[in-house]
Amino acid sequence: MTVQIVIDGGADVPSSFIEKHDIKVVPLNLHFGEEEYKTGVDLDLPEFYRKLKAADELPRSSSPSPNDFYEAFKAVQSDVPILNLALTQGLSSTYEHAEMGKKMLLEEEPDRTIAVINTKTASCGVALLADDAVKRINEEMSFPDLVAHMEERLEKATTLFVLKTLENVIKGGRLDRVKGAIAKTLNIKLLMKATEEVGDIDVTEKVRGSKKAVRRLVEQIGEYTGGFENKTIAISHCNDEENAKALLEKIQSAYPFKSSMITEMGPLISTYSGEGGLVVAFYKD
Repeated sequence: MTVQIVIDGGADVPSSFIEKHDIKVVPLNLHFGEEEYKTGVDLDLPEFYRKLKAADELPRSSSPSPNDFYEAFKAVQSDVPILNLALTQGLSSTYEHAEMGKKMLLEEEPDRTIAVINTKTASCGVALLADDAVKRINEEMSFPDLVAHMEERLEKATTLFVLKTLENVIKGGRLDRVKGAIAKTLNIKLLMKATEEVGDIDVTEKVRGSKKAVRRLVEQIGEYTGGFENKTIAISHCNDEENAKALLEKIQSAYPFKSSMITEMGPLISTYSGEGGLVVAFYKD
């Protein structure tokens, strides 16, 4: 059975994986002042980082329109089921717009088969789910069973974040400037997690120093999950591949994950994490 997987600009999936499995990406919109870009289409990462460093304010992001999803779904061969893994509803209206795009197409072509899933995660958390979906598709799982399986797996997906800098958190209004100045003076690093209920982001711990923050991040993985021999670990980074690889080595030294994925964050997640930010995703027990 062939299934078309569709993701959006809130997902950070290795380009090699996207190409190998012919995954469609619906880009998000990013606004630097009056300038508007589509992520991954007319704004590459080197130019994004240059503009981000030069900007006094963070760029604004906006979801793909319902019509963007309608066009992406319509371009898929009509007899091919579509599985859309959407950026968490807790951070964006992307999921709602994907549902609207689905309804628009079904009004024209009611025989289409489309499932839009609120992943409750972002970044490499979506990569983890996409990897799982590909494996099930290759096993020729029926589409209804595939959708049920992904709904079950997303409830097990755990996404953890650690920030190297607080600059973007402060610019984005998630940490007021006084608290931010104190935290920077004390070299405080934030450990965060995607919440299980709605998929927004909560600070779980505040740790002093980068090394201690990474060490605590690795410890947290062991607190959430076991049975590593049958699991995948996914990591995304904001312009810091060296530290992402070092983190993977630490994780693999502590836990025998069966496989791993490393990818670079796209502009959307990078905007909020800041350079050096790291995300890990895995399935909890």
